[in-house]
Amino acid sequence: MGSKSVKPSPKASLPFKTGNKFKRQDLHVKQKKARDSIKRDERFRRKREEDKNPELKQARLARNIPHTIDRKRVWDDVEGDGLNVSVDVEQLKRRRIEEAEAAENEPLEEESEEEDDDADSMLDSDSGSDEDEDDEKASKKRRQRAPSNAPSNAPSTTSTNLDLTPDSLALKFPTLFSDEPPPAPKILLTTSINSTLHNEANLLCTLFPNSVYIPRSAHRYGHKFSLREISKFASNRNYTSVVLLKEDQKKPTGLTIVHLPSGPTCHFSIANWVDGKKLPGHGNPTNHYPELILNNFRTPLGLLTARLFLTLFPPQPELQGRQVVTLHNQRDYIFLRRHRYVFREKRETEKSVVGPDGKIVEGVEGIRAGLQELGPRFTLKLRRVDKGVGRAGSEGDDAVQWQWKAHMEKQRTRFNL
Repeated sequence: MGSKSVKPSPKASLPFKTGNKFKRQDLHVKQKKARDSIKRDERFRRKREEDKNPELKQARLARNIPHTIDRKRVWDDVEGDGLNVSVDVEQLKRRRIEEAEAAENEPLEEESEEEDDDADSMLDSDSGSDEDEDDEKASKKRRQRAPSNAPSNAPSTTSTNLDLTPDSLALKFPTLFSDEPPPAPKILLTTSINSTLHNEANLLCTLFPNSVYIPRSAHRYGHKFSLREISKFASNRNYTSVVLLKEDQKKPTGLTIVHLPSGPTCHFSIANWVDGKKLPGHGNPTNHYPELILNNFRTPLGLLTARLFLTLFPPQPELQGRQVVTLHNQRDYIFLRRHRYVFREKRETEKSVVGPDGKIVEGVEGIRAGLQELGPRFTLKLRRVDKGVGRAGSEGDDAVQWQWKAHMEKQRTRFNL
């Protein structure tokens, strides 16, 4: 049987068939130029129309929203707020507030119905109309007060609100989510046994303020302390965290952060490590305390991770240093960057600052922020959360609070952080 002939698309078809290879190449080139010319003319025609009527551009941008994986993100349809559940804590808290308000309004509605039954049936029509108007006004106020469940315009750049931490998470990790102001961070930074990452460890000391690097002994007669023993040593000397840098083939591959005195412990894998001196146009960091930006941590597990990183930086940054450390979560990958910023006047070739809604921000039309990356830059991915100091220091059935598994990425639109 002969194979079915597939009809080519009008863009791929040639005006006639020829057996000459060079003739076909020329025809393909001419056809591509013609298509590009038509697209360019259409683009400029649309631009002229939109310059005359800006509403056309707004309607086109509202229509042409790209369908990215971040916009297709799905949430677990459950009521729990555990670490294994992917729920938006902001929407969860909003839903619980609405349910509590509805529960409070139910007895009031029942009382009003009883009063209506006991009321005299000979009321005039004017009073009934007044009551209807009052009910309509009250319902309008309720509708205005009710928060919207729609996602934000730029969900990938939303800042993390740690005030939305679930109560169950605060009860499980009381030392991390305490009401008292956190102490000034004091960090002990070390590496795995027989490590050669001394330069990378010193770079992390410049990244985390008030940190001290102590190399682990590689001597054959030296005592090879475990992470649990190091944490006990550090806790007795008023350290607040222990950071362990792991190595494989002389490259950093993992980062373990222990919150003292009793945990939790988070294990991260490291990818795409780039030293600051290898970045084009890089700057040199200073000893000022940096500002910290935590982006897009929205689930209970994300809030736990954000809170852990928050304890590694002083709560009061030194603004004169103009240094910023950004931890941006996107698709469960945490991108760490460090910059120095400066405010300058906007050049003629540059655009004004645009907000998440696509409109120009008022008051800063002539100001732009210049950035200079300081480094190092790398990408983290959370692999495991232990309740105590490491897996050996955690006890009970819930010793491993959360662990990454391969089947978690089967559904590409579900994320954990």
